[in-house]
Amino acid sequence: MNWKKALVLGAVAALPVSGWAQANILNAKKPEEIGMRTEAQKAMDNDAPLDYGYVDDRDILWSKTVWEVIDLDERVNFPLYYPTDTVDIGSDRRSLYDVLIKNIKNGKLTDVYVDSYFTEKRNFSDLQATLQKVDTTDLGYEQVNAGEQVSAEYINRRNITAADIEEYRIKGMWYFDKRQGELKYRLLGIAPVAPDVNFIDDDSMAPEDALVPLFWVWYPSARQILHEAKVFNQGNSAQPLSFDMLLNARRFNGMIYKEDNVHGDREIRDYIADNALFQLLESQRIKEQIRNREQDMWAY
Repeated sequence: MNWKKALVLGAVAALPVSGWAQANILNAKKPEEIGMRTEAQKAMDNDAPLDYGYVDDRDILWSKTVWEVIDLDERVNFPLYYPTDTVDIGSDRRSLYDVLIKNIKNGKLTDVYVDSYFTEKRNFSDLQATLQKVDTTDLGYEQVNAGEQVSAEYINRRNITAADIEEYRIKGMWYFDKRQGELKYRLLGIAPVAPDVNFIDDDSMAPEDALVPLFWVWYPSARQILHEAKVFNQGNSAQPLSFDMLLNARRFNGMIYKEDNVHGDREIRDYIADNALFQLLESQRIKEQIRNREQDMWAY
């Protein structure tokens, strides 16, 4: 064994216990002991999301805010979508939508907003109309007209689930840090997108026209929650990634659909209509413009 292999093995051994999938599974004598750690292990566990460094406004030489769409039909974005069925799977594996909804419901995630400008706050009770549709069947209306109480069997409830999420939209800022002399990216917000719950089962409307952002989450306040939620690592199930690591490392494919501009931050489809190819080319043009900015900083 050469020194390079020894260094790699040493680095792996130094990883915190909580980073392993199904901790203590090889030492468990009963299924109930899987995932349980001793107090000594918990005390030594310093696993936490990497803090963002402080960036003074005077150190930002240039910046651009962009909005991107992450299509969950693309294979590289599958870790954000699956698993959609949690009946036959362990509690340590959940989709990103399930993680967000669970923590909004229990009150751990409170920085939830209506739009990507984070001006109007929402809680879980405010989101009920967006996440659930309650409808009464014809037989139920007959009971109402007869002055009777509607039976529960005549009330249909349709909830938005992880399987209904079509894409995610994210808002972030690219900026050039003149102190460190490099182009950086900071994720600011994320929103799950699904068909409008009132038209989710309506075939009369085109699927792309019915998509709406359910809510926007201020990303920095959700980092600890997303750090504790793990993503399945297909290459090595003993080393799962966290949602926070996956998103901050940009291990996904996103397409820019809007940038901050003088026209009220209009979207690409507002000035390039009914042409998906040209919209994609415009998105690539904006992306290349941002990439070239770092190189242009060093041009004399």
